[in-house]
Amino acid sequence: MAARLLTVDRSAPVRADEARNLVADVVDPEMPMLTLADLGVLRDVDVDSAGGVTVTITPTYSGCPAIATMRDDIEYVLARNGFREVTVRTSLDPAWSSDWISTDGLRKLAAAGYSTPRRAPARTVGPIPLTLTPRPRVIDCPQCGSDQTQLVSEFGATLCKAHYRCLSCAEPFDHVKEI
Repeated sequence: MAARLLTVDRSAPVRADEARNLVADVVDPEMPMLTLADLGVLRDVDVDSAGGVTVTITPTYSGCPAIATMRDDIEYVLARNGFREVTVRTSLDPAWSSDWISTDGLRKLAAAGYSTPRRAPARTVGPIPLTLTPRPRVIDCPQCGSDQTQLVSEFGATLCKAHYRCLSCAEPFDHVKEI
């Protein structure tokens, strides 16, 4: 009796790892020191048996204007590397949290002169008490370390950043919000 040769297609898992790595390295269009993986917006990369790729991303805000550029960049890098069927899905549930920024991402933000977010406030179930005055935030200056800072604008160049000024060294800076 002749031995039967069993062949196993191992290319699908290899391609899945390749797709994940390619998408993880896509740069955020609004904060180019970060990748989508650093920022925590990359939620899932799935490769089906036919080689089709489905990528799921969660924007920092539901109206994030960078989401279209992220989608285009993901499709481009995958197509350039031989993935022909690419679907990019946007998932808003659960909502993105600044807690999803990786440790490496926080380090990169600080190195680029950003004030990094602290832990996001706990999300509660049920009624949420509202106040008419803003919550006081102590934000440290990324240049000199002083906590003597002043909010200039609740929104910086992007929705996920606020613009501050240091009262000690007079330097302006962006703070990535706790969301």
